[in-house]
Amino acid sequence: MANEGAGPDAVFRGHLKDGRFMIQKCGKCGEFVFYPRLLCTGCGASALEWQAADGGGTVYSTTIVRRKPDAGGDYNVAIVELKEGPRLMSRVVDVPPAEVAIGMPVRADIEQTANGPLLIFRKA
Repeated sequence: MANEGAGPDAVFRGHLKDGRFMIQKCGKCGEFVFYPRLLCTGCGASALEWQAADGGGTVYSTTIVRRKPDAGGDYNVAIVELKEGPRLMSRVVDVPPAEVAIGMPVRADIEQTANGPLLIFRKA
């Protein structure tokens, strides 16, 4: 379970470890906030509460990272605009990197790895 006494990043990662994609919402102005913070980026209030994210989003920007095939091959890095409004950097998986396009609808997924949980996206 996520450690609610820890800093915002640790709490976010704890939620991912538990299989939940949670983001913060300001109790004062109602704005959603990502990356996890102590204060709202909209109004500066400290009234941030964790809420389950819808998981839906749209590719806002994308690029291809080129690697040799023996190093794992190419992959994409994308900025995803969440349904709630904030944008975050991640990857769109299960789609060839050249086919990830701006405007593509995606859904969040949590991949548990040996190095900890990763928030990734799949084509919706």
